[in-house]
Parts: sequence; C-alpha cells; structure tokens
Amino acid sequence: MTLTKRAEIILAARYLRKDQEGNVIETPEEMFRRVARYVSKAELNYGDLESISVYSNHLESVSAYSNQQRFQQEFEDAMSSLDFLPNSPCLANAGRPLGQLSACFVLPIGDSMEEIFDAVKNAALIHKTGGGTGFNFSRLRPKGAIVKSTVQIASGPVAFMGVFDAATQAIKQGGMRRGANMGILSVDHKDILEFIDFKRVGVLSNFNISVGITETFMEGLRSCEGGDH
Repeated sequence: MTLTKRAEIILAARYLRKDQEGNVIETPEEMFRRVARYVSKAELNYGDLESISVYSNHLESVSAYSNQQRFQQEFEDAMSSLDFLPNSPCLANAGRPLGQLSACFVLPIGDSMEEIFDAVKNAALIHKTGGGTGFNFSRLRPKGAIVKSTVQIASGPVAFMGVFDAATQAIKQGGMRRGANMGILSVDHKDILEFIDFKRVGVLSNFNISVGITETFMEGLRSCEGGDH
C-alpha cells in the first residue's frame, strides 16, 4: 500500500487511534485491520452455513467463525489496495467505543418548542459520533403566526435553522470534522422566499439547504412551459 503524504496527514488527524495525550498509536495497516475485524463480526450472527466450494463445486460446511475470518481478510485486502474505502465514521469508529458506522441520519422536527429542541439535542449527539443530519422544516409554522398556547409570535423555520447551525458549530464531530446538516423546506411553505434567500447568500455555514418540490408545483411548472399561463 502506497499513500501520499497528504493522505497520511489526513489519516493521522482524523482516523488513526490516539492515546490520551493525542499521540497517534495506530498505523494505516492496523486501522484497516481494525475496521475489517469489526465489520466482519456481523457474520457471526448467522451461525454455520453451507457454501459452494470454489475448488470442487460441491456443498461444504462452513463455520460462522471461518466465514468471518474469510470476509475479514477480503475486506482488509480491498481497503489496503485502496480498491474500496468505507465512509469516515466507519474508519474512525469501527472497533472503538463509539462503534457508530453510519454517516447520515434523518431527524423529524415537530411544530413545538419541545420537539424542536429534542431534535437539536439528538443532532448534537449524532455529530459527536461523526454522523451528519438531515431535517425537513416544513412542519414548522411560518414566521409571524400566532402560537395559541403562549399567545406569542412564531419565529419561523429559518430562525430555528440558525439554532441548529449554532449548535452544530459548537460540536466537533468525534474529533474529526465539523458537523454537517441538510435542511429542506417545502416550496408551498409561506416562508419559502426567506429560505431561498438564506440559500442564495449562504448565511448558514453548517447547512446544505434545498427546496422540497411538490407534484402540484411540478404540474404547474409543466403547464407554464406548455404555454397555458
């Protein structure tokens, strides 16, 4: 395996194991072995099995342990040759206490203060483990709407996106990188123009944001393209 100097620096900064003083205590080869061993342990959940022998073309009994060993070696070889690399959380967390291997999570957001800040808390915990989060803010009432329970004025989804952005900025993902978010607002939400302005000027530093398109909107667009309006 041949790595560029830049690759070695990134591996050391983000993925290789460190001691309590922050000193790197793992080589790239040991990292690949750690990841392969941890991921291949899933094979142990399926017990012994029968497999076609590649040499004699007949069924042979294969123990779960030997199957796990085979997949561990194949996965380690694939990573060492750089033919395949898993995502960042997998490289960083496999075989370590966090054990969180997923890169993306979608979190629901309801239209209440409790639900909104539950989502903020859950996003922070996910970012801490190295994952990214996605949200659909379309359920939040528009800016200026009356909140009946408190007789106050709603802040609107764009304002709350600022809260998520600030929380993300404060959490460093497992020592690897800043958190990342995807925010969506439906095209028929009353605050969609404010949302689009946020996308245009790039106010939120930890968000990719996209407009959610409805079938009704697309039908209207096709009618305009056809010259009906």
